[in-house]
Amino acid sequence: YNPAEHLTSDVPIRSIRLCMRYGTRAFDTSVYYGPSEIVLGGVLEALKYEFPRGSYKLITKCGRYGLTPAEFDYSPSTIQRSVQRSLERLNTTYLDILYLHDVDMVADEAMPKRDGDHSTALSEDREVYDLGLGQESKVWGEGDRKVLEAYGELKRMKEQGLVKNIGITDNYFKLALLVRQKYGPMDVLMSFCHLTAQNDTFTPFVKELTGRAGVGQLLTASPLCVGLLAPSPPEWSPTPARLKSAASEALNICSTWNGGLPNIALGFAYRNARDLGIPTAVGMGSLEQAHETVRVWREIASDDSSQEREEYEDRVLRVFDVSGYRNYSWPCPQQRYTLRDNYRKCSDSPFGWMAT
Repeated sequence: YNPAEHLTSDVPIRSIRLCMRYGTRAFDTSVYYGPSEIVLGGVLEALKYEFPRGSYKLITKCGRYGLTPAEFDYSPSTIQRSVQRSLERLNTTYLDILYLHDVDMVADEAMPKRDGDHSTALSEDREVYDLGLGQESKVWGEGDRKVLEAYGELKRMKEQGLVKNIGITDNYFKLALLVRQKYGPMDVLMSFCHLTAQNDTFTPFVKELTGRAGVGQLLTASPLCVGLLAPSPPEWSPTPARLKSAASEALNICSTWNGGLPNIALGFAYRNARDLGIPTAVGMGSLEQAHETVRVWREIASDDSSQEREEYEDRVLRVFDVSGYRNYSWPCPQQRYTLRDNYRKCSDSPFGWMAT
């Protein structure tokens, strides 16, 4: 979400080097994220003598290339070109994880509602969400077929050695079951914005995804809810006005805590992810954010969090409860940030930005 001036400065290389010296060993990106692969690939190439390729894992995505439905392309030929381009940009011969990006915007919907609390999909509404016993192999339509065909292409790339692990984003349990029926259990699935202080409904899905769907590795991402729990949420945030208002109230409540709401939200997400045994992907765009993220992670990992932290967490959770938006999921966003503008400014010479 950073402007081109930020991306073409020395901040990316300094921030990534700091993270790696702290112990970060996995980087999640996507061809959809503007110049992200170019910037990350250039940095890792510059740091290769201190951190060779085998010392970290590279994760990227394919299938989504823009904001509109027309800019999703799950065809095998496009995926092949996309992955080859990602390998070139990232200066690598293989990927540790490759996801089909935002499958929920391609697959056929099997939900009674597009927003709200979907946790009942694991209880009284199983049949309505197409998650009942015996429904695992049901293909609803062309969208499901596109996802399955694309996943088959990822599987072929894995057999060729271009990719070590394959999976999907986001938490689309129906597809995890469907993939298992056709290809066997998927290697990895990542869910974003569903293990946070605003919405932690991913928790009950963990046992089902690893058990019934057989997913080998789960990950969670975006503990700050794509900026909702940050001091200045992005203008394109798709959240309802009342939820934004609740987040603003939570921000004010945490103003007296060192690190504010982002610190409290990170601690909540890290503790829950740790208890579930799930890694967390978090966005960091500066040295300061890297320092703060590691500070919180170390506190939670050492079980050194205070009663005062937990009291702040409880107050934040109550704010979302009272607003009626605790565990609320919003429909897929149509983001309006300036990724294309950034890409044009950074892409003429893929590594030219490093000269500055």
